[in-house]
Amino acid sequence: MKILIGYDGSQCAESALNDLNRAGLPHQAEARVNTVAEEWIPAPASIGGVMTSFPADNLEYEEKAAALAQSAKALLNSIFPQWHVNIEAAIGSPANIIIWKAEEWNPDLIVVGSHGRTALGRLFFGSVSQKVLHTAPCSVRIARGKENRAHLPVRLIVGVDGSSNAESAVEAMTRRSWPKGSEARVIGATGVFPPVATEFLALEVGKWIADENTRVQEAVEAAANKLRGIGLGVSSLVKEGDAHYLLCHEAERIDADCIFVGARGMGRIERMLPGSVSSSVASRAHCSVEVIRD
Repeated sequence: MKILIGYDGSQCAESALNDLNRAGLPHQAEARVNTVAEEWIPAPASIGGVMTSFPADNLEYEEKAAALAQSAKALLNSIFPQWHVNIEAAIGSPANIIIWKAEEWNPDLIVVGSHGRTALGRLFFGSVSQKVLHTAPCSVRIARGKENRAHLPVRLIVGVDGSSNAESAVEAMTRRSWPKGSEARVIGATGVFPPVATEFLALEVGKWIADENTRVQEAVEAAANKLRGIGLGVSSLVKEGDAHYLLCHEAERIDADCIFVGARGMGRIERMLPGSVSSSVASRAHCSVEVIRD
């Protein structure tokens, strides 16, 4: 497995690295840590033929970024001793550089913290996580680590709607190595529809809703069976409501470690705005979120 990690040295980024210990990741993997000193506008090397101090400043920031990346590598090696970890430091737009590195290296997963800011001042991830989520060519984990969880079982949520992307999220979970006693809750949301004006439309909408409910229920049952097959303790819920609200609410209720969702789905809103549920969950959840792309 190839894992690309965006790191900025903040407490949020530190928690994101520790959170990987509960992500079911393999004991052997290849990881790259990218630390980017942000630069909104490239500084000129000289003005009117007179050298500026910007290049030296940039070198200082890049050296500090490299030091941060080295500390991230040390932490990863302590958590995953068999991982092969490389580090890279750069100056520029964090989101753009992470995406560029992903397109160049073709990782299976990108990991970023939800937000953060370091003592460097120009190093931070905030909206970076959302930009990476929207434009990455692979799966993305927006990590929000929680403290003092070593004694608790890993608790997972997965959103299922019958789409191929949701199936990919379930498949991604089956390929992980979860510790004994880990739990998964499979969630299927059925839409809330407004009243219609005519009896004919009411009958048609009612039939369509019944078909949708059946489809979602079947998808949830199939996903639950797959996850039971790898030894997870599984529960399920099919409920009327908005998918992003239901997923976040259930994750908070059971104190989940992570929500898995497909990058796109089959809900009413998803048909018009692909990725809207995954984006909303990633920005609102209080736990880590993995958005899975094939």
